[in-house]
Amino acid sequence: MALFDHVNLVYGTVSEFCTQSGCPDMTGPGQRTYLWFDEKGKKTKVAAPQYIDYVMTFIQKTITDENIFPTKYANEFPSSFESIVRKIVRLLFHVVAHLYSAHFKEVVMLGLHAHLNLTFAHLTALQHRFSLIEPKETEVLKDLEVALRLTEDSNQEAANNNDRGAETSAETDGKTLLDDTA
Repeated sequence: MALFDHVNLVYGTVSEFCTQSGCPDMTGPGQRTYLWFDEKGKKTKVAAPQYIDYVMTFIQKTITDENIFPTKYANEFPSSFESIVRKIVRLLFHVVAHLYSAHFKEVVMLGLHAHLNLTFAHLTALQHRFSLIEPKETEVLKDLEVALRLTEDSNQEAANNNDRGAETSAETDGKTLLDDTA
């Protein structure tokens, strides 16, 4: 999974800045806190470096498991495949959200913001195509999504639709009336 590799690579470059003392909680934008669920389903509050280590270990173990991601011809995917992929994508989103929220300054300092933005664009495209993450989860980076022009702001989209309607109604006798106040 290339997305996993890209998130892991970007995080790896700033991991020295993500410490137990500097990031005592796994947070995202807007005071969002992410909790780790252990194998028994128990929620645990852990420091960001520990959370991200759990994420990367879980994903690495999962994507190399032949029973979950078969590589041999005629081997079938498990019935739980979709829920596993949803979990992987959601966890990767948490890491990306943390990178933007807590370490963007370091990402920029290292000249890696274009790589992080591209990784986020990849994650967003995957989300738009397959709706793998609940919208309430992705809302914390919606402004970034709009700023990077990965999606239109719903207010802007409504304004554009109104403008198109005004252009159409302003046409008379084959001539278009232009508003030169802009």
